[in-house]
Amino acid sequence: MRLSYLVNAISLVMMYIGLVLLAPIGVALYYHDFNSIFPFLSAAIISSGCGYLMRKIVPKSTKLENLNDIKKSEGLFIVAASWVIFALISAIPYPFYNLSIIDSIFEATSGITTTGATILTHFDYPKAFFFWRSFTQWLGGMGIIVMFIAVLPQFAVAGRQMFFAEAPGPTEDKFTPRVKNTASILWKLYLSLTVILIILLILAGMPKFDAVCNALSTLSAGGFSPNEHSIMGYHLPAATWLIVIFMFIAGTSFNLQYKALHTKNLLTFFKDDEFKLYFFFVLGMALVVSGFLVFQHNYYIADALRHSMFQVVSVMTSSGFASVDYTHWAYSAQILLFVAMFYGSCASSAGGGIKIARLLLIFKVLKNELNKILHPNAVIPVKHNGVTVSTEVLRQVVIFIFQYFAIFAVSAVVLTIIEQNHTIGLTSAITSLGNIGPGFGQIGPMGNFEYLHASSKIILIFNMLVGRLELIPFIVMLNPEFWSFKHE
Repeated sequence: MRLSYLVNAISLVMMYIGLVLLAPIGVALYYHDFNSIFPFLSAAIISSGCGYLMRKIVPKSTKLENLNDIKKSEGLFIVAASWVIFALISAIPYPFYNLSIIDSIFEATSGITTTGATILTHFDYPKAFFFWRSFTQWLGGMGIIVMFIAVLPQFAVAGRQMFFAEAPGPTEDKFTPRVKNTASILWKLYLSLTVILIILLILAGMPKFDAVCNALSTLSAGGFSPNEHSIMGYHLPAATWLIVIFMFIAGTSFNLQYKALHTKNLLTFFKDDEFKLYFFFVLGMALVVSGFLVFQHNYYIADALRHSMFQVVSVMTSSGFASVDYTHWAYSAQILLFVAMFYGSCASSAGGGIKIARLLLIFKVLKNELNKILHPNAVIPVKHNGVTVSTEVLRQVVIFIFQYFAIFAVSAVVLTIIEQNHTIGLTSAITSLGNIGPGFGQIGPMGNFEYLHASSKIILIFNMLVGRLELIPFIVMLNPEFWSFKHE
């Protein structure tokens, strides 16, 4: 890998992250919270200053006008390094609010990866603090690299390698010839949906500041809320249903959303195999859970449907919001939610997890293998949306799922040993790897992760980053050949 190319890209990212940190300063000024200016200004100066120094120290890095011949390995490294750096920079303001270093990194990582797991034991913080938590989720929801591809001319050509390194779905579905145009369209759609939700939440009775923060965390499938009781704390059924709808949208492929808008045909959604499975799985599980709530907890049907739909969508899309404390539900309902944590949402969405597309392809592969037992000489291609899926893509899907469950199993065992609690070990492992957020027991929707051992938090930080980048960049880094640098 060429050091000059890596430094050129990473330093640019750091310098522009410094500009992003001006947003919470604006919030602090608006609310006359002058004590919150210094924490974010310090982070902005450190980020931009370090980026500028990197360009000056490494020779030739400033002479690159663009990165149009960047290699795949370099793209993977830039993406992984950018996310780690973004987490560390995002954590800088938190110690000013009396959070420890490890807790600051945990909260920041949970923010940028849209996990929504928190270490906060109280919510007595300034508005700039809560805005930054939600804003980091919003930036991470679509992807910081995708954002920079959309706005930075240096990434206009090289963006393809980094675009798919940041969101390596089972297929490389694109809808414009240039990745820069694709990134720009995705961000415009993302921004438009966010603004629409803010307006609707305000009309539903939610306070304006809370509406902004909750909308940022909803479209990113993040789950951070300025209310310590999440969405439950507002007691607004209309707002709850709005967030259900937009969480579901956040878990739907943004590529598919664009196609539906472009063709002005909502039936486009139901022509997609992944969306159909996603839609009917959410609907079916929500109806089953609502049945448990009606017959085992004596919920009214309307309340049962609202809360079951909210929690199923929240878990499936890895949003992490809560309309009720589901840890008080019957064991059968909790088991269904735990199972849903492994499914995830659609590929090319803001949601986390394994992704429905991968599970669908695995199911089709297994079905084909069973058919070949009966018809050994038959050639049965695996198709997705009527198109034959290549053997290479299928191989990557199988490897991904194997590695996903391997990381889950190892981290679950280690966390269980450290915490001496199997509920915490199992649920924290999957909620961090799937970027879901709250789990069960003491780390449930009304709990927090603050009391966990520092080593547990480090494992969860790793899981959150690996889960957000969908394993590939980090797995590749395990190969010693990857770590070969040269000056150029």
